Amino acid sequence: MSSHKPPLYQVHQTSGADFTNFGGWEMPVKFDSIRTEHSAVRDSVGIFDVSHMSEVTVSGPDATELMNRLTTNDIRELNPGDAHYSCILNDDGVILDDTVVYQYPDRDGYVFVPNAGHGEKMVNRWSKFAWKHGLTVSVENKTSETGLVAVQGPDAEAKVDSVTADPVINVSVFSCFRNEIAGVECLVARTGYTGEDGFEIFFPANDSAGVWNAFEDIQPCGLGARDTLRLEAGLLLSGQDFDPEDEPRTPLEAGLSFVVDFSKPDFVGQRALQDLKEGGVDEQMVGLKIKDRAIARHGYSIVDDGIEIGRVTSGTLSPTFDVPLALGYIQPEYAERGLEVAVEIRDRTVDATIVNQRFLTSLNAN
Repeated sequence: MSSHKPPLYQVHQTSGADFTNFGGWEMPVKFDSIRTEHSAVRDSVGIFDVSHMSEVTVSGPDATELMNRLTTNDIRELNPGDAHYSCILNDDGVILDDTVVYQYPDRDGYVFVPNAGHGEKMVNRWSKFAWKHGLTVSVENKTSETGLVAVQGPDAEAKVDSVTADPVINVSVFSCFRNEIAGVECLVARTGYTGEDGFEIFFPANDSAGVWNAFEDIQPCGLGARDTLRLEAGLLLSGQDFDPEDEPRTPLEAGLSFVVDFSKPDFVGQRALQDLKEGGVDEQMVGLKIKDRAIARHGYSIVDDGIEIGRVTSGTLSPTFDVPLALGYIQPEYAERGLEVAVEIRDRTVDATIVNQRFLTSLNAN
């Protein structure tokens, strides 16, 4: 049963949205059809309520060292107003969560965004590590007092620019700055999770309706479209494509080695990843283009001549390409792009082709 409702719950309910439980939050899964919402983002622009995502702030004289010890990317490369994607690992190098870290543009410290329901876990992890190593920091869970929407699509820049007090044109990707929407002070970041240009906008939760209504003339989108969009972009979903309990994966297996900086000072999981880097992984993430119109779901076997060589972690019928696509882990010797394999879908075996998991790029190129 859901225990949290977003600040915009009543607004969404009034608009007739369908809801689903996600990470302990009751969130809109769709407002119209998933295909309509998906197409709006690919062709023009759409807005998502993503207030279920967690926000954790870290400040104090040792904030940079703490962040650098507990995430895989190098925090020291950020300047005020910069952001980057990173992973949070355990000692075995297994991904506990993925996150985007923002360095505040106008004051010391950071805010990072763990996945839904992970905020308190991360506060405890950060606080215990700081206490153990004598680091002076302040770590706070700001999830309940923060609203967050994502405006995504090729027309996102023009749409956001039309409602902000200051222009957003020419703002760099993975940067953030202060701005004002409908009289509300916001932190506006050029980041996203759809494979399109777009912005994620943070603001006080009590001001959620004012910010949301500033975008009333664009398509509202739910978590259903968010999932098909992120899968087409080859972006991973926590709890499905990796999970410390049910799908324990390292960044090297998950195709996220680009956010692991082995050259920086020690970070949690570094030694295990270094060993894995030298010894090689047992499985690695691939993209699958499925023949016929069968949908490969989480847990379905990837096979070669009837022998299991991997498993699917996410799958959908792509609204953009109108073919079933999937992500999965497979033995490295079968990870060659163009290789023909098969997926066991219910009571039959369906042919599939190994492709670059960045489907938006790889399939458009074909």
